[in-house]
Amino acid sequence: MTPTLLYRISAVLLLLFAAGHTFGFLSFQAPTAEGQAVYDSMNRVQFEVRGSRFSYGWFYRGFGLSITFNMLFLAMLAWRLGTLARSDPKAIGLLGWGLCALHVMSAVLSFLYFAAVPAILSVLLAICLGWAAARV
Repeated sequence: MTPTLLYRISAVLLLLFAAGHTFGFLSFQAPTAEGQAVYDSMNRVQFEVRGSRFSYGWFYRGFGLSITFNMLFLAMLAWRLGTLARSDPKAIGLLGWGLCALHVMSAVLSFLYFAAVPAILSVLLAICLGWAAARV
């Protein structure tokens, strides 16, 4: 496989990852009454910081959407790296390896703290990005 194709596959995987992540965290339903109570408390309990009101539920949604936008940016970057791999491979430098390392760490964190699906997607991304970086 060419580096361009591998980066394009990575971009599509990142788009799928972003969509799944967003749907998953926005539609989350706690499986137990205790979990639902924690979730409700995160949204109900508010606090003030420097004159503004917040809740942990708002932070949860804000950070979750930030992760979505970061994944969308990474998808755009992977697509662009696919173009550069064909037209100017030297311009990529260590960026491909950096993205690979990012997804290795994402896989580790997903296996430790999240679920199998994001872990598997992160492993697939690390493989595609590492393979593309090695081929450039």
